[in-house]
Amino acid sequence: MIQQKEFSLPRFNRGFHLITDIVLRNVGQLPEEGMMNLFIHHTSAGLTINENADPSVRDDFDSFFAHIVPEGMPFLTHTLEGADDMPAHVKSSLTGVSLTIPISKGKLRLGTWQGIYLCEFRNNAGKRKITVTVYC
Repeated sequence: MIQQKEFSLPRFNRGFHLITDIVLRNVGQLPEEGMMNLFIHHTSAGLTINENADPSVRDDFDSFFAHIVPEGMPFLTHTLEGADDMPAHVKSSLTGVSLTIPISKGKLRLGTWQGIYLCEFRNNAGKRKITVTVYC
């Protein structure tokens, strides 16, 4: 059986944001066993799983991505939407736009210190749309 829902995340500033609780509120009851896929419908944001306890990890991710893909590189030509647009596309490709997480005993089978992140790469982004598909 496959269940699918679409929802919008609230607007977030640029950075890495823990969204596990938002996802779970929007998904509702999970099956006893299965898989959950999350897909973000944007080319300038991404999804990843990482540290859910210490917020400095999310700050360090933002600093690292800004360092490896800085804004204002003079050779970029896709700049009509601002200096952050093309770097956001590159960063989105580095993180990816989907996650698949196992479900066991009616819960996401995340590790003790793992959480789901929205990786927002635009300086002034709007709401982000996510499709969640649960396979059981």
